[in-house]
Amino acid sequence: MKNKYQFVNRKYVLGGIACVVVLLFLIRLFFLQVVNSDYKSFADSNAFFKKTLYPSRGLIYDRNGKLVVYNQPAYDIMVIMRDVTGLDTLGFCNTIGISKERFLARIAEIKNKEINPGYSSYTPQVFLTQLSLQEYGVLQEKLYRYPGFSIRSRSQRNYARLSAALLLGYIGEVSKSDIEKDDYYVQGDYAGIAGVEKSYEKYLRGEKGCEILLRDAHGRIMASYENGEHDIAPVSGKNIEMSIDIELQEYGEKLMKNKVGSIVAIEPSTGQLLAMVSSPTYDPSLLIGRQRGANHKILEQDPNKPLFSRPLMAQYPPGSTFKTAQALAFLQEKAITPQSAFPCAHGYPPLGGRPACHGHASPLTLVPAIATSCNSYFCFGLRNMLNNRDLYPNIHPAFEAWKNHMVDMGFGYPLGVDLPNEKRGMIPNGKFYDKRYGENGWNAHTIISIAIGQGEILVTPLQLCNLAATIANRGYFYTPHVVRKIQDTPLDSIYTEKRYTHIAKENYLPVVEGMANAVTGGTSRGAQLEGIVVCGKTGTAENPHGKDHSIFITFAPKDDPKIAIAVIVENAGFGATYAVPIASLVMEKYLKGKIADNRKYVEDRITNTTILPVNVKNK
Repeated sequence: MKNKYQFVNRKYVLGGIACVVVLLFLIRLFFLQVVNSDYKSFADSNAFFKKTLYPSRGLIYDRNGKLVVYNQPAYDIMVIMRDVTGLDTLGFCNTIGISKERFLARIAEIKNKEINPGYSSYTPQVFLTQLSLQEYGVLQEKLYRYPGFSIRSRSQRNYARLSAALLLGYIGEVSKSDIEKDDYYVQGDYAGIAGVEKSYEKYLRGEKGCEILLRDAHGRIMASYENGEHDIAPVSGKNIEMSIDIELQEYGEKLMKNKVGSIVAIEPSTGQLLAMVSSPTYDPSLLIGRQRGANHKILEQDPNKPLFSRPLMAQYPPGSTFKTAQALAFLQEKAITPQSAFPCAHGYPPLGGRPACHGHASPLTLVPAIATSCNSYFCFGLRNMLNNRDLYPNIHPAFEAWKNHMVDMGFGYPLGVDLPNEKRGMIPNGKFYDKRYGENGWNAHTIISIAIGQGEILVTPLQLCNLAATIANRGYFYTPHVVRKIQDTPLDSIYTEKRYTHIAKENYLPVVEGMANAVTGGTSRGAQLEGIVVCGKTGTAENPHGKDHSIFITFAPKDDPKIAIAVIVENAGFGATYAVPIASLVMEKYLKGKIADNRKYVEDRITNTTILPVNVKNK
């Protein structure tokens, strides 16, 4: 009986072992086929070849429908490593124009899973990108000699107009972090790296398609799988219409050639950017094709920084252009009225004539103070506001109120333009001065230089132009933007909503009048245009590294503003010398379509003038 029960127990043991083995096999199969995608990829790649179909990238037009950026054919060399057998390496290298060392290095990069985490010897890998049509033709004839290699059709950007390079941006190969952030991309894909190409990447790129092809046991492509029933067609990217007038942009770049600085032009009624010139600049066609990397390195190492977008990233003291913003804050806080008059003895009397001022009538009220750009007047205004104990118990809340007005006018923080890398500028607060001078160690006279746009105040050219647009609108602005239409897609509401400054409209009226008088008989006389009432304000920003910067803000016509402009020319001296005529030419070109014959001499003087540090060459 004992032996009989032993065999019965053994049966259960053996059965249990068999079940465990089967269960382990099932778990392993589940892991291989469901959890681990490598096995699935291995199996699929034996039977199918999934060919990615890349969409056409969206086209870019200017505000008048002129084509600016389009696509042209380009080709990538793909490789399936397991299929590379008996390769004539030297012949292949000679055909595509690379060295054997570069070939071996590229193969090593492809196989390195730290560099190429998606590597599989069964799936196509990018070997070389963006062959030209001529290079493609040469390789296509000999491709049968090189097993494992194939050609993938792509497109690359090209430019109908060789301007607006920094505004448009460029595309380049995606990085590892790009792939981790967005599963749309795989290694070898291209995406917008800067400018409009980056900001509107998700609209411009479109949607990839997929063609499924059958392979035989040797990996050769045989036919389309089920007559293409499961293929997915690519969806082209959306076309974009910029707010930029490309001819005005080109004209601005012409005027700024051989100079360092910016021109920004905004349509006040919409916040749309009409032009955004950064100088020096570069030819946008340098950053396409296989030479893009080498050319980018050259531009990156250029000491004149042609890749630096000055309208968005350069930060300057605004100088006397800032007096318009100061006047608005002082009026709102009742520190002055339009009739308030202050003396000027070639400077601010309470501090012995510092900061100094040029000769003009004295005393002055607000409108002529703006027209003649009196330093003393605005120093008195700042003192009155910060010392107003009827409203504020001490300087800290008074200064906080001043700072808040500046922020409401668009200073101290990025405006939110639809372009990358916008800087914020600098508007100090009370804590900044507490840290520098001690909590009770400063007063209006300690920081008096901010009254005239010097000291710690820093602004970007875009912020200055936005100030001009806000004054033109008498108290509000739209977030500046460079794209005004996206195909079949509404524009983000941030670009269509008014942003109010919380300064009463009536306080803008004397400021506008002062800017109009500056053009007819003050510091901005060079901005006059026949038949158009122009408003403007000059500035001369101190530059510790050389000659002062020439600055001007303007808008026109006075009562129906169509354009607002800010111009900064580095190392050019007084605002009236270069910034004023440049702005007036841009304004005339936009409003009238051409430069009047009797002003051609102004155009010639500007275009033929070089204002550059030693060794600077404008592109």
